[in-house]
Amino acid sequence: HGPGLLRQSPASQGLDPSLPQDNEPAPDYVPPDADTGETLSPLAAFLTHAALEAGDNQAQAGQDAVQLMTVHSAKGLEFDGVFITGMEEGLFPHENSMNDYEGLEEERRLMYVAITRARKRLYLSHSQTRMLHGQTRYHIRSRFFDELPEAALKWITPKNRGFGSGFDAAGTRNGGYGGQGSSWGSRAESSGGGFAAVAAAPLPPQKAADTLGIRAGMQVFHNKFGEGKVLTLEGVGADARAQVSFTRHGIKWLALAVAKLTPV
Repeated sequence: HGPGLLRQSPASQGLDPSLPQDNEPAPDYVPPDADTGETLSPLAAFLTHAALEAGDNQAQAGQDAVQLMTVHSAKGLEFDGVFITGMEEGLFPHENSMNDYEGLEEERRLMYVAITRARKRLYLSHSQTRMLHGQTRYHIRSRFFDELPEAALKWITPKNRGFGSGFDAAGTRNGGYGGQGSSWGSRAESSGGGFAAVAAAPLPPQKAADTLGIRAGMQVFHNKFGEGKVLTLEGVGADARAQVSFTRHGIKWLALAVAKLTPV
């Protein structure tokens, strides 16, 4: 389909994969939501759609494809290579389960399901910092790393001594970021492969434009997303849009002609 283009497989669209398919490239423009004015890049639109799919119908058995799914959706399925991301305290195990024994055990059972989906290669990764709801958060790696046999792990990136798991072998918090250190990614099974870190894309440059009275740094109100702060602006006229950090809904790009932002 050409470099840099993400396309849904015919199966994920409910089409017969044996029939000829339209080979037009993926669109490079997604119109703003008619109600909220929110704009999505083609990649964000693709990921939003993929998140709503169960996952098991995204590709045919044996097809060379990447499938995105939750651990629950993956039950009963197997793949040659599996990537488990977000291996951080508060995400996996989820923060709602960490103060409840039964809840934590359920998360541990889910972890078992996740790692046993892999036939040949299993990749585990976590981040030291993560942007969540418009705020940068610092994370401790998941305790589940420490419950895996060290001999079965191959750390692809060097361990960072300043960023420990925060838990001992018994799963008890040991006081934060010291200790044995950790890695941004590991792989259970030692055949060839690698781990690539991708820098976050910079914010689009702010331009002097007709922005309907909205400017960077202004507090605004949106009928659906509530109050937020304008981070940056771009475009002119009907194409003008603003990047807004909302208190409860995170950072969003909004088309100003549709969003109807009100200064607070």
